[in-house]
Amino acid sequence: MSVDKEWFKGWNLSGEGIFLSAGPCSAESEEQVLTTARALAGKVDFLRAGIWKPRTRPGSFEGVGLKGLAWLDRARSETGVKVGTEVAEPSHVEACLEYGMDVLWVGARTTTNPFSVQAIADALRGTDIPVLVKNPMSADVDLWIGALERLANAGLTRLGAIHRGASSPLEMRYRNAPAWKMPIELMRRMPEIPVICDPSHICGKSDLIATIAQEAMDLLFDGLMVEVHPDPPNALSDAAQQLTPEQFYHMIGALDLPHEQSESTIFINRMSELREGVDEVDSQLLGLLGKRMEIVCEMGRLKLQENVSTLQPHRWQEILEDRIRKGLSLSLSEDFIQQLMQSIHEEAIRQQEFGRVEGAD
Repeated sequence: MSVDKEWFKGWNLSGEGIFLSAGPCSAESEEQVLTTARALAGKVDFLRAGIWKPRTRPGSFEGVGLKGLAWLDRARSETGVKVGTEVAEPSHVEACLEYGMDVLWVGARTTTNPFSVQAIADALRGTDIPVLVKNPMSADVDLWIGALERLANAGLTRLGAIHRGASSPLEMRYRNAPAWKMPIELMRRMPEIPVICDPSHICGKSDLIATIAQEAMDLLFDGLMVEVHPDPPNALSDAAQQLTPEQFYHMIGALDLPHEQSESTIFINRMSELREGVDEVDSQLLGLLGKRMEIVCEMGRLKLQENVSTLQPHRWQEILEDRIRKGLSLSLSEDFIQQLMQSIHEEAIRQQEFGRVEGAD
């Protein structure tokens, strides 16, 4: 893809060393948009505001529609701040281009549907407006990458990604699971794509946003998109997760921006030693996993001889409970041990099933 981060670096007007987008979840009135723009102008790289809001159920506030674009246009004219909004279908794209929006983003619900992304890409063909793509609702990094590729194939070169967490059926303190492995994998596979974090949608509560924003900085995200409202308690959508401009500035001012590397010789030498230790331990882990799979394959052959099922539910439950208990005693989290053992168990099942196929041949 002919995409790089240079366009993104050129947008960094905030002076904070990170890309910043902020604004209300939804444009609610002209005065609200103007008030927010005046509070944020000169401090953020673009003012964000939802014009069309995809809601889970009908009857909720679904945005003000086209007149909101006129409000954003006026805010830009009066304050000089760049403006952008979310698009979900070609008609949205056409309206935004008509009003000269500076940046667009594709929402999580839209990213989930390749047909919708392709329709947006086709509507944008022949333009080169910056477009940011939120990760899909599920933790599917390939779906996220596919959306970016569809836009790149349409000739767009100024692309970026927004991480807003993933839906989870589990009860947790956040609205969406942070699912950091998604953006980390995206960064590995598409290093040319700038990635910013949307802590508002991950958290769902304003008092958690600063913690997630700092985690994003620690993971070398390129910036943040934060929901900011002049009167959060009376917001028409997502009131609980919006900050006031004052809270936003305080949070940004308190962020620690770590470097990827250090020039300290002591640090470099010690880190090299520690990395060698990690490499050695990893080699031992892989060797032990290989031995485990040899034992598993022998078990599979015995099961095949006696026509015993590959899956042994009671044994699997016994293993999982035992490993979680032992992991906790080693200060390893239950979630980590469960994910690790599930991956190992999945590979063990695959190896045993492969053995059955070979045995049948």
